[in-house]
Amino acid sequence: MSENCSAMAEDRPLTPEEEPAQEEPPKPEDMQVVKMEDVITIDPDATDVDLNHGRIGKIERLEPLVNLERLYLRWNLIKKIENLDHLIALQELELYDNQITKLENLDNLVNLEVLDISFNRIHKIENLDRLVKLSKLYLCANKISVIENIGHLSNLTMLELGDNKLRKIQHLDTLTNLTKLYLGKNKITKIENLDKLVNLECLSLQCNRLVKIENLDKLVNLTELYLSENGIEKIENLDHNKQLDTLDLAKNRIKTIENVAHLECLEEFWMNDNSVSDWTCVDVLAANKKLATVYLERNPIASDSTYRKKLKLAIPWLTQIDATLCR
Repeated sequence: MSENCSAMAEDRPLTPEEEPAQEEPPKPEDMQVVKMEDVITIDPDATDVDLNHGRIGKIERLEPLVNLERLYLRWNLIKKIENLDHLIALQELELYDNQITKLENLDNLVNLEVLDISFNRIHKIENLDRLVKLSKLYLCANKISVIENIGHLSNLTMLELGDNKLRKIQHLDTLTNLTKLYLGKNKITKIENLDKLVNLECLSLQCNRLVKIENLDKLVNLTELYLSENGIEKIENLDHNKQLDTLDLAKNRIKTIENVAHLECLEEFWMNDNSVSDWTCVDVLAANKKLATVYLERNPIASDSTYRKKLKLAIPWLTQIDATLCR
């Protein structure tokens, strides 16, 4: 099991907010801040510049790079977004894991399509008014408490706001092109205000404070729904989500498997760490002919010595039970 708000076994695919950093950067107190000119040789024709893990303390001296399209500044010591005004051609900017406290000085980057400022110290979404070409916005692991000031970003297809301080889903109505929305590891108490997001395919609300599955009727194109680590007690209100192929309900308070027989596309059903004790409700899954993987470990029924055998008899086409492939 992953420790950071994941109800999934080790081999289970992670959603973006659960994905660990690719490598562990040194602690800031152990790093000596260096100037950008010490780690970059300017090539005025460069379209890609990678300055990841460079101990850089300030964005500067990039003026010659007028053709720059992608700038990577992950794992540095940058405190402020600045000196980027001349990079008009920039399409992708990564400032993941720095020390930035404010979204600012991005107005001239009108061609920006991907912006990643995850793992920083941002408290407010602001100053994105002119970035109307943005298709992917990553603001994971900051200190944001309100979803705001992004209603004009109608080209967004992916929004990552996991691991913040959000309490309410709001101000998303105009983002009708969104296909992926990640809001895991927040303090959200209700699924709401999603009706306009009719193109949404992936919704992650893991590790929040939800007690009910609701208000998903309009999301008819949803294929992945992640609701693990909440306080949900009943599987319900999925009648219109017939395209679901992945349903994650791990680490909730569910006692009965029900209301999933109509999910004909369901392949992954994750229900580990719940309170299922009655074997008869498992037979409901026999209606899901595409089901390949089922997680039911750490439910009362999993204490049965013939647990795996009974599951296989109920659903003969399973290829994986919990973290182990079926023979």
